[in-house]
Amino acid sequence: AAVEGALSAARTAGQLIDMSQHKGEHPRMGALDVCPFVPVMNISMEECVTCAHIFGQRLAAELGVPVYLYGEAAREDSRKALPTIRAGEYEALPEKLAKPEWAPDFGPPTFVPRWGATVTGARTFLIAYNINLLCTKEQAHRIALNIREQGRGADQPGRLKRVQGIGWYLEEENIAQVSTNLLDFETTPLHVVYEEVCQDAKALNLPVVGSQLVGLVPKKAMLDTAEFYIKKEKLFILEEEEKIRLVVSRLGLDSLSPFHPQERIIEYLVQAGEVDGGLVAKPLVAFVRAVGGRSAAPGGGSVSAAAAALGAALGCMVGLMSYGKKQFEELDPIMRKLIPPFHQGMDELVALVDADSRAFSSYMEAMKLPQSTPEERERRTSAMQQGLKTAVRVPCALAEKVSRLWPALKDLARHCNLACKSDIQVGAKMLEAAVFGAYFNVMINLKDITDEKFKLAMSQKVSGLLEEAKQGSALVLALLEKR
Repeated sequence: AAVEGALSAARTAGQLIDMSQHKGEHPRMGALDVCPFVPVMNISMEECVTCAHIFGQRLAAELGVPVYLYGEAAREDSRKALPTIRAGEYEALPEKLAKPEWAPDFGPPTFVPRWGATVTGARTFLIAYNINLLCTKEQAHRIALNIREQGRGADQPGRLKRVQGIGWYLEEENIAQVSTNLLDFETTPLHVVYEEVCQDAKALNLPVVGSQLVGLVPKKAMLDTAEFYIKKEKLFILEEEEKIRLVVSRLGLDSLSPFHPQERIIEYLVQAGEVDGGLVAKPLVAFVRAVGGRSAAPGGGSVSAAAAALGAALGCMVGLMSYGKKQFEELDPIMRKLIPPFHQGMDELVALVDADSRAFSSYMEAMKLPQSTPEERERRTSAMQQGLKTAVRVPCALAEKVSRLWPALKDLARHCNLACKSDIQVGAKMLEAAVFGAYFNVMINLKDITDEKFKLAMSQKVSGLLEEAKQGSALVLALLEKR
């Protein structure tokens, strides 16, 4: 479907765009300049490479145009970087295509004036990010040369790894921009690029007036930037929506046009397009009825995960009810430390409601595999064993996540608003019950696993976590009774 969509876009580009008449600031070499395949969700990089090869071959055959491969799909190391292939841009193509070393990967080495050439490939997610300045194009480009990895050449590299950059001027907005591509936002995050540009702009006495994300952005890139400013400014922000709002404010992402997270963050778009949001998206009544239905899943594992999530949620609630009020003002520094683990645990544990159901379903699907031949029986047995191991790992992960909450819950019992005493008591017992549920689910699935080393390790681990939960819950209740 992705390849067909890309081909459809290419056909439309061929009808609407005449490169011989095109001029602009951004580097380009073709009507469909670059078409990357990016693994966003439920697909591997290898599969994206295959898509790029199929697309390039079909595009060249159908439209008779030269196509180059780059990134992970490149057949030569010298063609991995897009700027290397694009060097000289559209205007240099007649001379470039005549050189044997620049023969395209697909299609004829012939200059097609109306089209130019196309680059396709596979890569990790690229973030196109521009920082706005009130200055000249030349000043913006000077800063771009300072920060981009390529710098001013091999003898003068820039400061930021995996960052491309150029300076240009937007006539329609009457501002200059340091335009960057973040090739790996985990190596160089958004906030690092913004702060480095601000630093250079300050040295030149140039004002920075916000920034601009072009296209879509991964949620993690936004949340990593939020955590940077939360730590830098000693802020206390829990909710994802508020963290995104903080990033929009600090980076000035709405300076040129409104920034709507639901339309710009990849994960939000994917979630909006999902027909089935899983068990956690159901109303409570529907979830309860699903558990009570004539089906093995959802069962005790999903219920245990829901109980754990509710236990963590009660811890979060008690913390918030003890924070930000004048009568408990002396508790604010303590609650700032205690609340985040419960908030994070709540989100992580609720995700296990569906994870447990999926794990059991994978085992049931393995049982349905054919078993007519020795090879089929071997594949079926292997798939069933893997399914059982997954069905063990999920509840064990639940118990481990709960384990990380006991220290905070004990401190909360020592300091919390006593009007919430019953809530924290219920929370403690919910967490303990959830670990009991995890223990029972691990043990029932272990009995059919043939890997004795795995069985022993998981049995010992979950037994230890259960004992810890019993002691943790008892201590929380005892601490509350003493107050």
